[in-house]
Amino acid sequence: MRASRDVVSGLTRELPTHSRKPHHRCRLRAILTYHSIDDSGSPISLDAATFARHVEFLASGKVEVVPLERLAQVPDERHAAAITFDDGFDNFARLAWPLLRERRLPATLFVATARAGSDNAWSGSDVPGIPRLPLMDWSALRRLASEGLALGSHSRTHPRLTKSSPADLEHELAGSASDLEREIGARPRSFCYPYGDLDERVAAAARRHYTLGCTTELAALGAAPDPLLLPRLDAFYYRSPGRLEAWGSSSFRLHLGLRAAARRARAWLLG
Repeated sequence: MRASRDVVSGLTRELPTHSRKPHHRCRLRAILTYHSIDDSGSPISLDAATFARHVEFLASGKVEVVPLERLAQVPDERHAAAITFDDGFDNFARLAWPLLRERRLPATLFVATARAGSDNAWSGSDVPGIPRLPLMDWSALRRLASEGLALGSHSRTHPRLTKSSPADLEHELAGSASDLEREIGARPRSFCYPYGDLDERVAAAARRHYTLGCTTELAALGAAPDPLLLPRLDAFYYRSPGRLEAWGSSSFRLHLGLRAAARRARAWLLG
C-alpha cells in the first residue's frame, strides 16, 4: 500500500493513504479541545454561550462522549467524542466544569503543574492577541479531581519541548507526572504537548512516562491511532451555530478537511 507523509509539529509519520479519506460508512471519533471560556474572541477562547450550546449538543446522545482513554475503543459504527481542556484556566472551574458535571460529560484537563496558581504568561510576557488569564491553584484542582475530572500533564512550565535539553525534557515530562501524583494522589496517564511542539525525541520521551499523548494535529481519529500522537479538533473552529451539531456529516468532514489543509499550508509557509 502506498503511504502519504504527514507532519505533526515536526514529527514525520507514515500514514496509509486511505486513512486520509473520509469513510462515510464509519462514524466519526474525535477529541475536542478547548482552552479558555471567556469573551475576548482570542484563538484560545470560546464564549460561555457558545460553550453552553456545545455542551447541550454533546449531552443530547447524538454523539457518545467517553473518557479520553476509551475513545479509540469505541466501535466504528458509533459517533464518539472525548473532551479535553488545556492549561487549567480558572474560568474552567467557574464556567465549564459546572455544565460538564451537571450533564455528566467526562473531560480531561491538562495542567502545566509548575504554573498552578499563576497565569498563562508562559515565557514571562504577554502574547499579542492572547489574554493573560489566571490558572487554577492546587486546591481548586484537587476539588475538581475529587468531583470526577480527569487530570493530565501539560508539562511543568509549558515550554517548547523541541528546544529543551535532554535533562530539561525529562524534568518537564517526568516532573509534571510526579507533581500531579504528589498533589492529586494519582499518577496521570495522559500528556498534552505544549503548543503541539514535538519531534521524534520528544515523542519518545513522552512514551516513557505516559500511555496517551495529545497533539494539535487537526483530524479525527483513524482506524488505529498512535496513542501518543492523538489528533484533536480545536473547538475554536466550531463556534458557528450548527457547525459542531453537524458532527460526522459530509459537510462536517469537508469543513474539517479544508481547515486541516489550510493549517498544513500555513505551517509549510512558516517553515
